[in-house]
Amino acid sequence: MIKLPHDFTNKMKELLGEEYDEFIKSYDSPRSYGLRINTLKINIDDFLKITPFNLEGIPWAEEGFYYAEDDRPGKHPHHECGLYYIQEPSAMAAGTLLAPQPGERVLDLCAAPGGKSTHIASKLQGQGFLLSNEINQSRARVLSQNIERMGIKNCVVTNESPGRLAQRFKGYFHRILVDAPCSGEGMFRKDETAVKEWSLENVLHCAIRQDEILDSAAEMLMPGGILLYSTCTFSPEENEKTIEKFLKKHSEFSIQEVHPYTGFESGRPEWSDSRNPKLRRSIRLWPHKLRGEGHFIAVLRKTDGEDSPKPKVKRKQVDKQYLKDYYDFANKYLNIVPEGEFIIFGDNLYIVPEEMLSLDGLRVVRPGLHLGTIKKNRFEPSHALALSLKASEAKNNVFLDSSSKETLLYLKGESIKLQCSDGWNLVNVDGYSLGWGKAVSGTLKNHYPKGLRWV
Repeated sequence: MIKLPHDFTNKMKELLGEEYDEFIKSYDSPRSYGLRINTLKINIDDFLKITPFNLEGIPWAEEGFYYAEDDRPGKHPHHECGLYYIQEPSAMAAGTLLAPQPGERVLDLCAAPGGKSTHIASKLQGQGFLLSNEINQSRARVLSQNIERMGIKNCVVTNESPGRLAQRFKGYFHRILVDAPCSGEGMFRKDETAVKEWSLENVLHCAIRQDEILDSAAEMLMPGGILLYSTCTFSPEENEKTIEKFLKKHSEFSIQEVHPYTGFESGRPEWSDSRNPKLRRSIRLWPHKLRGEGHFIAVLRKTDGEDSPKPKVKRKQVDKQYLKDYYDFANKYLNIVPEGEFIIFGDNLYIVPEEMLSLDGLRVVRPGLHLGTIKKNRFEPSHALALSLKASEAKNNVFLDSSSKETLLYLKGESIKLQCSDGWNLVNVDGYSLGWGKAVSGTLKNHYPKGLRWV
């Protein structure tokens, strides 16, 4: 059994009373494992036909499935193709309850490592705009890599404070997700570091930071918009009490009732200072009530305020020679040429989502879909472009089987002998894009990124 902090067990015993014994027994049980199918790249039925794993549906996420611990989906080529995201089952509830619609502008304010952002993107289905932000620089890079792996085209990744973003995006988003940094009590069964770092003082510190993040989020939401607040902790100070303070400060918000999926429990008004009965509309996910870790969710609607019309954004024009090299590549090797608002970052060519406001003055990790790099009088396509393409969108394709030795060689970064057209080829595994190779006389030179190669 996990050695839990003494102050934590005393606190939970006081809060839960007779329910405490059932709660504490859950720490003797093995945790559940989940993956979420990336419906941007494959539909659910098609995935279930090709997956080697024995999967069982997660009730609150139609794309989500439990898998057995010994399946190890992180070491399968389908993972590298971005066909699924490995995500803790309870964490999938946030994307479901946020319910973004294609065409909307959505902000994931505390987005790393990317589970909830990639869930949002799959629901947007390439329509609309997703801004995924992470204040920690190293975690923002991991977030960007996951956005790339899932083939997402309409996302910008930033490395900013919520306050700085609020200055730029007042009243701009239809939906905002605040998966707030928290004391992590709900992850104790999954993450030993969360146990070691926990303290009563840190709970209170997290609650203060959550108040500030929510205030910034409130500024960026348009009237009628939805703000979903979530944590992976049991602490009332970070959950019901945080929402209680937010509603007192922001009378233009109200808590919405949500679909009560099996295992979902109501929030606890009795754990707040005001005992506001509407706090029952918030949701608690308990490890002794369902197959997942501990989470809290409150869905808030903004009922009043001012819209912020989208201003026209003037961006620096891209050198026509850069675009000529890109179009030379695209017309030669692609059946569908990605078009949009082009920008250059260093030697890298991107398409910025149409709904993105000015990039000036923001710390931007990924300004949109990375098309490739401008070399001397030539264009080299990016791994992100490969993962965003379907086989039908490329003129030259290599088709490999996920269990073949050629697939393993490709993932290890080695060249492959096979019959294919000279020049750039989109490498596909079981029909889904994995990366680029450049063929010369029956040898496919490997362009799988060095940092992603299997050892």
